[in-house]
Amino acid sequence: MSEVQHTVMEVFDGVVEQKRDEPALKWKQGSAWKTKTWGEYSDEVRLAAKAMIALGLEPGKGVSIIGFNCVQWVVADIAAIFAGGRPAGIYTTNSAEQCAYVTSHAEAQIVVCEDAAQLAKFMEVRDSLPEVKAFILMRGDSGEDDVYGWPEFLAKGEDVDDAELAARIDAQKPDDVCTYIYTSGTTGNPKAVMISHDNMTWTAKSALDTLGYADGDIVVSYLPLSHIAEQIISLHGPMVTHGCTAFAESIEKLGDNLKEIRPTIFLAVPRVWEKIQAKIVAAGAANTGLKKKIGAWARSQGLAGGYADQKGQPRPMLYGVADKLVFSKVREQLGLDRSRMQITSAAPISKDTLEFFLSLGIPIMEVYGMSECTGPTTVSVPGKYVTGKVGTKLPGTELKIAQDGEILMRGRHVFKGYFKNPEATAEALDEDGWLHSGDIGEIDDRGFLQITDRKKDLLITAGGENIAPQVIEGQLKAIPTVSQAVVVGDRKKHLSALLTLDETKLDTVYAESGSAATSMAEAAECDKVKSWLMAQVEEVNKSLARVQTIKKIAVLPADLSIEGGELTPTMKVKRKVVNEKYAALIEAFYA
Repeated sequence: MSEVQHTVMEVFDGVVEQKRDEPALKWKQGSAWKTKTWGEYSDEVRLAAKAMIALGLEPGKGVSIIGFNCVQWVVADIAAIFAGGRPAGIYTTNSAEQCAYVTSHAEAQIVVCEDAAQLAKFMEVRDSLPEVKAFILMRGDSGEDDVYGWPEFLAKGEDVDDAELAARIDAQKPDDVCTYIYTSGTTGNPKAVMISHDNMTWTAKSALDTLGYADGDIVVSYLPLSHIAEQIISLHGPMVTHGCTAFAESIEKLGDNLKEIRPTIFLAVPRVWEKIQAKIVAAGAANTGLKKKIGAWARSQGLAGGYADQKGQPRPMLYGVADKLVFSKVREQLGLDRSRMQITSAAPISKDTLEFFLSLGIPIMEVYGMSECTGPTTVSVPGKYVTGKVGTKLPGTELKIAQDGEILMRGRHVFKGYFKNPEATAEALDEDGWLHSGDIGEIDDRGFLQITDRKKDLLITAGGENIAPQVIEGQLKAIPTVSQAVVVGDRKKHLSALLTLDETKLDTVYAESGSAATSMAEAAECDKVKSWLMAQVEEVNKSLARVQTIKKIAVLPADLSIEGGELTPTMKVKRKVVNEKYAALIEAFYA
């Protein structure tokens, strides 16, 4: 990797110069997909940057952005950087108070909202945001003071001289902070991760060079753009690959949009992969006779072939037949027939899910990292991956395991610290520049990293044993009807588990357990369901060490969700929230 450092503006202008008339952004309007070229994207970014200057944005001040992924979101983000501001994405599920916290903490002078519903959150807390000079709507209009619809906002840019924008651009150096990533945080207020231009441009290039890209690559953007993984894949990555980003209409329409766009690279968090898996399993269950037998045979070929690839050995002789009969059709059904690479990141994924897709000729590449290292720190790629391990270190970076097992990393991808939080910065970054991840792991002799647990999530039994709950939870989630699993038992004499049922498989639960329940809530109270499920947990226990075994279970009345507060926006379990919410159930395990 070159030692030359670049600003976001230099990288953006570089692709515009080379690919001015090539597609950069796609979105769906009615039933048709529309396209914006790199030249048109650049023109809108520059106009929006000048409009922000006109509205009073000062260098170094924040620009809050909240909304589902769309052209206006990415234009606002890059425009804020061009104008010398610092974009701060806010999760769409955040409450009015949480929106106020981020906006005020980032010293935001401009707020960009998707629509009236998101704007309403800010209007509720407007008195607590005296620094905000203007609110901009991506869609629609409003009669409120200092609120501008998108066309009206862009028109403001016409009155600002190009020289004024050029001065803002020239004043920025590669080592300057260019964006804040607010950690969704499983505890307390989110921290603002300060990412520099060099962090962003170097990491995007290093990651995409490693993953391998081709001219004309296209990605589907649907995960929160306030998260670093989505920014690297669909905001800054395409500047490196000279590729195109297509915005999904919504999470609900992702399945349809994938088939229409047919991306060449696809990133999903584990929960999305699990939901796709559940749909395929449900469809497969409808097959009978020969079709069912062919499916089972093909999957055995797929799994053997996938593991052969990892060892550099030849695939089974009939793998090609299985691919033609089954895998190619599954890929086409999912819209992944052109995808060279399927990636998972942002949370731990179970081995069961990885092997399920591997058996269908769809190997999932694990990428591991965190906001504090601008996204990736280890990467898996086709031809160099191991199921259950998260890849090898990003070229040009350092990775090591501390004496207590913690994963440490160092390099140009490591952030500049937390904005206005020197104590947390000192905790995360030591004096030698090593970033302390808070994860426990081990590196094998080939350089592959395996995550064994979160340092803070380790449960210590009454007998003093350190237990990694995520390993056990992965095995519990492999029970076909289980959707989520949370292992508890810190300082207790044994482990127990809170389980949720997969809503799409309730009929199976009722039929196999002999339960008369007719809903999730009733199933949670039913002794027959609990005994039937406990018998399957006992099967899992057979593969665990004695101290890891689950002695008691409770079935929760509803799945864990972002709305319920038990999951972060990237669908990681907030253990503290779950422990508080179900404290009575947990106490009953040990009464």
